[in-house]
Amino acid sequence: MCRSIKTLRPPYADDVTEDDTHAAALQYVRKISGFRQPAAHNAEAFDKAVEQVAAATQELLDHLVVKGQKAS
Repeated sequence: MCRSIKTLRPPYADDVTEDDTHAAALQYVRKISGFRQPAAHNAEAFDKAVEQVAAATQELLDHLVVKGQKAS
């Protein structure tokens, strides 16, 4: 599932941007919902899901500890 979502954690990715996490979240929500672009009556739920997944992704990345990686 979602094989084209790139790994965002160090050392695979440096300087992950908000755009990166949003793009990954959008791709994930598109995959699980089956919609590339939701109908108007589903747009609010779709957009909210993207926001929540992006926030969860950022929180995960902020709290991951990667062994051998220097703390910033």
